[in-house]
Amino acid sequence: METSHAGTSIPTARSVDHIGLTVPDLEEAVAFFTNYLGCQVVWEFGPYGNDGDMMRRQLNVHPEAIARIAFLRMGPTLNLELFEYSAPDQVKQLPKNSDFGGSHLGIYVDDIEVAVEYLRTVPGVVLQDGPNLNTGDTDPAGLAFCYFLTPWGQQMELVSAPAGMGYEKRTLKRSAPPAEYWQNGPSEHASENSDLRRVP
Repeated sequence: METSHAGTSIPTARSVDHIGLTVPDLEEAVAFFTNYLGCQVVWEFGPYGNDGDMMRRQLNVHPEAIARIAFLRMGPTLNLELFEYSAPDQVKQLPKNSDFGGSHLGIYVDDIEVAVEYLRTVPGVVLQDGPNLNTGDTDPAGLAFCYFLTPWGQQMELVSAPAGMGYEKRTLKRSAPPAEYWQNGPSEHASENSDLRRVP
C-alpha cells in the first residue's frame, strides 16, 4: 500500500534556500545582478565537472558538461545560484514563458511606476508593456505587474499590490509577504547596539 503524503512537507525543511538559473555568460549575469538589482556575491566555484559520469549522476546533465557557479544573495529572503555550463548537447535558446520549463523571477516593489522608469535606464533590459493592473472581481485584482528581459533574455517581473489583492476578500490564506526593506544581510559596519534592522 502506498503511503499518503497529502498535506505534508519534506521532513526537517525550514525554507526555500535558493533559485538556480543557467546563464550564457556568468560574468555578465553577475555584473547585472550586482550592479543593477542590488545583489551581493557570496561565493563562487568552478570549473566543476569532467569526472567520469559524475555530472549526469549528480546534476542530470551530459557527462562531459562543465559548470561554473556564482551564489548571490538577492535581498532579505532569496539566494540566487547562477550556472554557466559548457556541454556537448547544450540548447542555447532560452524558453519562452509559454514553453515547458519556462520561468520568471518576480521582484516586489512599493512603487512600480518608479521601478519601471529605473529599468528603462539599465543597459540591455527589454521592458514588456506595463505597468499593467489587474482589475475587476478576480483573485489577482489589485496586482500591478510588468515583465522584462535581462540583457541575455531571462524573463523577470516587477509586481506590486499596495492596496491588497482580490483573493484576500474570500479567504484567510495569504501569499508570503514582501520583506519590510531590501537588505543583503547585516551590515559589516553595524555594531551590536545599532538600530539597523537586521536579517538573520
